[in-house]
Amino acid sequence: MAVSRRHRLVEALLSACSLEPGQDKMLLLEQKRLNKPLASLLLEKKLITESTVLDLLEDHLQLKRIDLYDYEVCPESTALVTPDIALRFQILPVGKDAENLYLAMADPLDLDAIDYISRLTGMTIVPLIAGPLAVADAINRHYYLTADSLEIGKVLLERESDVAASSGQAPVVKAVHALIRKAIDEKASDIHLEPSSNGLRVRMRIDGILNDLPSFPADKQAQIISRVKVMASLDIAEKRLSQDGYINLGNRDAAVNLRVSTLPTVEGEKIVIRLLEEERIILPLEKLGLSRPNYVSFQKLLLNQSGMLLVTGPTGCGKTTTLYSALSYLNSPEDNIITVEDPVEYRLKGINQVQVNRRINRTFANALRFILRQDPNIIMVGEIRDLETAKIAVQAALTGHLVLSTLHTNNAAGAITRLVDMGLERYMVQASVAGVVAMRLIRIVCESCREEYRPGPEERNFFQRYFGKRAPERLQRGLGCRRCNQSGYRGRTSIQELLLINRDIQDLILSGAGSSAIQAKAVEQGMQPLVGDGLRALLEGITTVNEVVRNTFNSVLDNDVLSYRESSEFISHLQRSRSR
Repeated sequence: MAVSRRHRLVEALLSACSLEPGQDKMLLLEQKRLNKPLASLLLEKKLITESTVLDLLEDHLQLKRIDLYDYEVCPESTALVTPDIALRFQILPVGKDAENLYLAMADPLDLDAIDYISRLTGMTIVPLIAGPLAVADAINRHYYLTADSLEIGKVLLERESDVAASSGQAPVVKAVHALIRKAIDEKASDIHLEPSSNGLRVRMRIDGILNDLPSFPADKQAQIISRVKVMASLDIAEKRLSQDGYINLGNRDAAVNLRVSTLPTVEGEKIVIRLLEEERIILPLEKLGLSRPNYVSFQKLLLNQSGMLLVTGPTGCGKTTTLYSALSYLNSPEDNIITVEDPVEYRLKGINQVQVNRRINRTFANALRFILRQDPNIIMVGEIRDLETAKIAVQAALTGHLVLSTLHTNNAAGAITRLVDMGLERYMVQASVAGVVAMRLIRIVCESCREEYRPGPEERNFFQRYFGKRAPERLQRGLGCRRCNQSGYRGRTSIQELLLINRDIQDLILSGAGSSAIQAKAVEQGMQPLVGDGLRALLEGITTVNEVVRNTFNSVLDNDVLSYRESSEFISHLQRSRSR
């Protein structure tokens, strides 16, 4: 009976996806190889939504459905199952009575899990339907970040008998792995481990904002630091110098690369683990958040046979993601694509990537010289930092190569004056640069706790003065929920301005015009500035006024923006964000 139900459910799940011919067989083979529920695999590949999965499970299995984000889980029930077992079977005990244990399951037809938990607890198992993503999140919340736990990993570190013995791994090893798993599940970009006399402070950067987690105990911080260094193949005896390394997670998380950096401080070694996930670094062009006009213009720039395309903005604004997505779009057997990066963030199939190494004098400039002898069609320079690199990149753009690179400037027009300030002749800049994209990343209002509201007096005043128009009757904001860690935001997208170097802009460059004049002319000709694109995101309900102000303030010096940033409304928003 269960086999028949499973077969029908598999067919229903595959039918709900838009698959290419033969793709269903490939997915089933991959599911068998990875030994994970088909629904989880389809969700990871974004072939189906969790809502659709839950509807199909409910229809085919006739079991009760449970929302783990809002359900009050009984602590006595979770205590019956250890974290490693919950992770292994992707289950969470949520309640119990005299004879029954109610089990939220990502795969309610997993008879092995039901039988194992029943023998372990001596109770009758009542399976409940829950989404795979919700189960993974709930396991993290109820086992590793419980309200009763003062230190993350405390549950693991103090359970020598059950956790270490059952898994064959030391508690510190399990604690570090649980922390990394938590970061992956939460889509964090970085993990910060910061030593102090009070313990090892743990922070994660989620959607661009650092969030405090419970600390590791002080007597364990040396072991935790050493464990991370061992995983990254670093010298654990060297504590005076900074080191860089990588962690290979194996097949389960092959799409995630972990880059580790150490920094000696007066309190000990600080470690930052950068999580580089393929699905977030290499996005299809249409998922970069470009407005329709910018998307079309960006595509045209990429189809140029020569010239330079620059992406600008501060650190962490999405420049690398944009360049990698552009390279993925351009990647074809007909083109020889070579990059020079510091560091190589992610390895791209079919593209030749060169890592800068200053110890052997492999700088951006020196690497570029040799790259030009390799008959390239497209060149990507991770960053133009000096005159020598800029000259070679410009010469490559002028001699039939498409060159992609980045600069640190506040707006698109600023890239032109930055190149001139480096020492490039104006005629070289105007002849080589085809376009400049300036961007910022803004947080998206959480879909689970989104609500409409009427703008307050400060926001209405801000709209009138800054955008030159009345505020809309309704705006969107997030109330804060478990899915977004009470922040009101979940996920990020970009806002941009795209400067096309046409004849008029070229004339301004040659005449010695500054960035303000170039920016004004571009806006006059139809360029949407960063703030204007932020307004688009506001009116579409993607983000909030506070996010637009937070991310565009440095690019536009305006007294009204200063006034708004000093207002009680904006300050209280920042305090709430930073306290989470």
